[in-house]
Amino acid sequence: MITKPFELLEDIPKESKDEIFELLLENEDIKIERIISYEHTSAKDFWYDQSEGELVVVLKGSAKIRYENETIHDLKEGSSLYIKAHTKHQVIYTTNPTIWLAVFFNKRS
Repeated sequence: MITKPFELLEDIPKESKDEIFELLLENEDIKIERIISYEHTSAKDFWYDQSEGELVVVLKGSAKIRYENETIHDLKEGSSLYIKAHTKHQVIYTTNPTIWLAVFFNKRS
């Protein structure tokens, strides 16, 4: 967990074969991460189905999130999307890199 000032848009590796997940804060009610994607997407048959709500904010780059009902959300720099708990979704596009801020709520539920 980060306990000193942290620059969200600095210290970004130029490339990575894996997405990078950095825990910024976590307690029993909330988890906040910086995620760095490098053209990463969800596997074709994989759907996120999380027990907590999630607010994602694209800080840099762009992304597309598809819901199970085929709704697609185009996210650009500065865009945010709240994903309700148990809303099945996939990441179908990210730029190189896409920097996200992800906030997970109600972790006890």
